[in-house]
Amino acid sequence: MNEIDARADRAQRAARDGGAVARRAFRTGVPVETKDGKTDVVTEADREAQRRVVERIRGAFPGDAIVGEEEDELKDVPDEGPSWIIDPIDGTNNFVRETPVWATAVAAVLDGEPVAAANFLPAFEDLYAADDESAYRNGEQITVSQRDDPETCTVCPTFWWDYDARDEYAAATRAIVTRFGDLRRYGSMQVALSFLADGALDGVVTNKRANPWDSVAGVHLVRMAGGTVTDLDGNEWRHDAAGLVASNGHVHDAVLESAREIADS
Repeated sequence: MNEIDARADRAQRAARDGGAVARRAFRTGVPVETKDGKTDVVTEADREAQRRVVERIRGAFPGDAIVGEEEDELKDVPDEGPSWIIDPIDGTNNFVRETPVWATAVAAVLDGEPVAAANFLPAFEDLYAADDESAYRNGEQITVSQRDDPETCTVCPTFWWDYDARDEYAAATRAIVTRFGDLRRYGSMQVALSFLADGALDGVVTNKRANPWDSVAGVHLVRMAGGTVTDLDGNEWRHDAAGLVASNGHVHDAVLESAREIADS
């Protein structure tokens, strides 16, 4: 097993194990705390799941840096060397409302670029994974959709707009419904990007800078499934980019136009 395969395997194991920890607390009435706002919530399940993910990673790669949403892990992605980016529960608001749409996300990164990823959706027992060649759901290779008519496409506005930016949320909705056949919103960027990689969505868009733990694993899935991910300027997306515009590639220009309309609102 080469280094990338080893990291891909570890990402999948860590995501499964962390997700299993969170799944045991799901719909059990776990206490909820708030961080920076009324909808910015966290639970002990987030912390316990992250500890399990970190334990699994460090068991195989003890010297690697780890970037994580909770506790004392790094918050910025190193530009050099190996690192991991983790989110124990992406979609915690869904988790605490007992909605089964959330994921445990793990990305393996080398010199700032993802090389492997896993998004585990415990409530559905679906593991979305990617190495440096392809993307998979439960071991079966997946690809983005082949739709090229925007009026037949479904696009997801993702990453939450704070109360002082709800005009941007309204603009996102308008930009999507005037260009595309339908709109979905799932409350988890990692879930939305996984669905895009699998062809269930045709685009995912935000004008905001996404946290790396909310985005990097899913971006790698989309790319390895044949999709396109850029920033608002149409350049290749990085973890520190302004905005995130992801699509099946065939309708990327239209998705990019919708993102720019949000930014200009």
